[in-house]
Amino acid sequence: MTEIWHNPRCSKSRAAKAALDEAGVAYTERRYLDEPPTAEELDAVLARIGAEPWEVARLNEPVAKELGLKDLEHDRARWIELMVANPVLIQRPIVVTDGAAVVARDEAAVGKALDSL
Repeated sequence: MTEIWHNPRCSKSRAAKAALDEAGVAYTERRYLDEPPTAEELDAVLARIGAEPWEVARLNEPVAKELGLKDLEHDRARWIELMVANPVLIQRPIVVTDGAAVVARDEAAVGKALDSL
């Protein structure tokens, strides 16, 4: 099953969703700001992406600055905890398939997600 972690206000997220629609992919839309992932879900998705949380965090968000994320020690569990508590920090969109996950911010990344189906 394919899932897209989506923010409808984000143009890149809308573009990734449109690409899935155009490709005829059946997927579940998760508006992750309204339905944040659990720590376990985020950890699993990061493992599928092959990334650490600080590599996919939105560091320019006001809350990131308030939390001092740019200078925060790279402790995976702590970063995941902060991202789950503040889902706006999670880079979007993320396309999750049975075999992989990808931060789908451009056409190449969306293509990579489609290739994993």
